[in-house]
Amino acid sequence: MPEAASVQAVRATIGDSEFDRDTAVTLRETGVYDVELSAGWTIITAVNGGYLLAVLGRALADALPHPDPFTVSAHYLTASQPGPAVVRTDVVRTGRTLSTGQASLFQYDDQGREIERIRVLASYGDLDTLPDDIRTTARPPAFPPMDQCFGPQDAPAPIPGSSAITDRLFLKLDPSTLGWALGAPSGKGEMRSWFGLADGRDADPLSLLLTVDALPPTAFEIGLSGWVPTVELTVHVRCRPAPGPLRVSITTRNLAGGFLEEDAEVWDSADRLVAQSRQLARARLG
Repeated sequence: MPEAASVQAVRATIGDSEFDRDTAVTLRETGVYDVELSAGWTIITAVNGGYLLAVLGRALADALPHPDPFTVSAHYLTASQPGPAVVRTDVVRTGRTLSTGQASLFQYDDQGREIERIRVLASYGDLDTLPDDIRTTARPPAFPPMDQCFGPQDAPAPIPGSSAITDRLFLKLDPSTLGWALGAPSGKGEMRSWFGLADGRDADPLSLLLTVDALPPTAFEIGLSGWVPTVELTVHVRCRPAPGPLRVSITTRNLAGGFLEEDAEVWDSADRLVAQSRQLARARLG
């Protein structure tokens, strides 16, 4: 994993990045897009949910008259695999400031039968037209300096559940949320990290859909291990992020009945809250 200075030296641009290539959609006909899901964004054997959300988000940005996701709610029905997929979109409503659409991603089983993997309902607008009035009690999370945080490359042994996606991310995790990596989880459902893409591409509204679901699960710090599959994920994009590294803070307050919530906040280099999310995930107990 490159250090921050290296990331800057090899910086990719928005539209010319591995993320952009791997989330590209090809219009086949009105409302139908062909996609190739990249193995580079997998966790264990399944494709990361945030990456999938960005793929569907790109298709909806093409299908709707407004450019930016404001709110996106996704239900994950079956685990997606690398390879060909089809996204079908439907415009639900268009208005002056917001347009709403839905999208589903499909793949095929060994018998050629179509399987729906994920279904999304989203509202899009134009972030550049929003007023500057901000009234908030939200404050950026306290983070150690980046050089006092640790990434996957600093681990003494392979991180449980690590996979190809870590090579595409710039992560520097707050050491107070890394007890799980040393075999001593704190029991607190917290995960915090500096965040970026490994090729240095700056964040934009579409990449924020990946960001909220790209850190190690808070379940690790609670003391669980293994895959934590997302059941439902809702993301609110609040403003266009400033260039530079992001800070991501994720918390879980309640694990019950084998399910837990993860509440995420994403802050940019200008100390603005640029995205919020909540997801319900299944925890593997025992």
